[in-house]
Amino acid sequence: MPNPYLPLWEYIPDGEPRVFGDRVYVYGSHDRAGSDSFCDHVLKCWSAPLDNLNDWTCHGDIFHTLPDTDHPSDTPWTDNAHYLYAPDVVEKDGKYYLYAYIINSIGCVAVSDKPEGPFKLLSQYKYTISDEICCNGWFIDPGVLVDDDGQVYIYCGFERSFMAQINPDNMYEVLDNTCIEHFIPCEVTGENGFTEKEAVFFEAASPRKVGDTYYMIYSPKQGSRLAYATSDKPTGPFTYRGYIVDNGVDYPGGNNHGSIACINGQWYIFYHRMTNNTIMSRRACVEKIEILPDGTIPPVEMTSLGFEASLSPYRETPADIACVLKGGAFITEKNVLERVITNITDGAVIGYKYYDFGKDFSGKTMEFAAKINGFGCDCTLHILIDDENGEEIGACAIGHDDTLLHTRVKCVTGRHALYFKVSTTYSGWTGEYFKNRPLFELKSFVFMK
Repeated sequence: MPNPYLPLWEYIPDGEPRVFGDRVYVYGSHDRAGSDSFCDHVLKCWSAPLDNLNDWTCHGDIFHTLPDTDHPSDTPWTDNAHYLYAPDVVEKDGKYYLYAYIINSIGCVAVSDKPEGPFKLLSQYKYTISDEICCNGWFIDPGVLVDDDGQVYIYCGFERSFMAQINPDNMYEVLDNTCIEHFIPCEVTGENGFTEKEAVFFEAASPRKVGDTYYMIYSPKQGSRLAYATSDKPTGPFTYRGYIVDNGVDYPGGNNHGSIACINGQWYIFYHRMTNNTIMSRRACVEKIEILPDGTIPPVEMTSLGFEASLSPYRETPADIACVLKGGAFITEKNVLERVITNITDGAVIGYKYYDFGKDFSGKTMEFAAKINGFGCDCTLHILIDDENGEEIGACAIGHDDTLLHTRVKCVTGRHALYFKVSTTYSGWTGEYFKNRPLFELKSFVFMK
C-alpha cells in the first residue's frame, strides 16, 4: 500500500506498530476530518498479515472514554472533556495490555486476550510518585517496554521526560523508587554538532529493544521530526543519535509521533502526516529505514511509497498521496470518498516519489490524463521528473471549465520522482490579482502507453 497506507478516509495519528504472531498491528488515536482539536474519545487498531502488507483490517474502536451507539464507556470516571491520545500495547504472558493516555484525567491500563482487543479496563495507574512528575497521573504518551528478563518499564512525558518500572505481576502499579526524570535531556549545550531543538525531548516516547541496544523514539522540540536516542540499559542514560524522518520537509508539517518495527527482516518508521490545512486530521504513513552496524539510523525522506518498492504510473493515482506540497497547496476531504489537493496557486509544487515507468518502449511519447475541478482560471500544469526543477516531459493547459486534462508527454523509462508545477500567464495588475488565487483542484491522474 502507498502512503497513507490505511484507507484514505481513515485518520490514525500516533501510530504504535507492534508485531504479534503473524500480523503487524498499529494502535493509534483517532482524528476527525476538519476538526479543530486533536483526537477523540476512541482508540483504534488496524492489522495486516506479515506476508501481505496490502491487506489491512480495521478492528474498530478498541477503547472508549465516552459511550457511543455501539459501546459503553470503558472508563466510568471520564466525560466529554477526556479525549484519548497516543496509546501503546505490549504482550506479557499471553495477555495484551493497552496503556491509555486520557487528557485531563488519570490514565489507565486495559487488558485483552487478543492483540486486536477489545480491551477491558484493568485499573487506573497506581503510584506514589508525585503528581507533578507523572503529569497529574496522565502519564502522557506512554511507551512501554517488556524486557527480556520480564521487567516492565513505562516512558512518558511532555516537555520533559520521565520513566519508571511497572510491577510485572499486575502491569499497572508504578514501583516505588524507580522513577527517573529527564532520560532525554530538557536542555543541551549545542555540542557535537546539533542544536538544542534537534535533541531535547518534547513528547511521544516510544521504546524499542534492538539486539542489546535500547532505542528511544521521540518527538523533539523541532516538532515535525521523529528523533532517536540509544542506551545499553533500559534506564538510560540515552544518547541522542539523530532524527529519522521529518514530516515538514516540503510539506505542511506538524507534530510527529510514531516508532520503528521490523517486518519480514525490513525495518520501518511509522509516523503521520497532516491534512485539511491543519495540524490535526493526521494520517498514518510509513517509510523503509536501515539500522546500521553502529546503531545509527540514516534519515529518510517522505515518499508516497508506503510499503511499495515503486508505484505504477499506469494505474490511477489519487492526488492525495502526494509527499511534496509547496506554495500553499494542501489535501482536504470533500466527503468520505473524495480527497483532493486544493489551494493550488501560481507557483505551487506537488510531488510524488517514486514511480517505475518500466523498461525500453518503442514509442517516443505517452499519454497523460488528470481529473481536476476547474475554477475558471487559465493556467498551465507542468509535468517534470526527478526534481521540481527537473526535466519537463510535458504540460497541460487548464481552461475555464476543465474537469479532465489529456495530453501527450515524452515517454520515459526507469524509476523517477514526479512533480507538477503550476504557472499562470497573467501579467500586470491581473497577474497580481491571480497570484494567490486558487486555480483548480487536483483529484487524480494516470499515464498511458
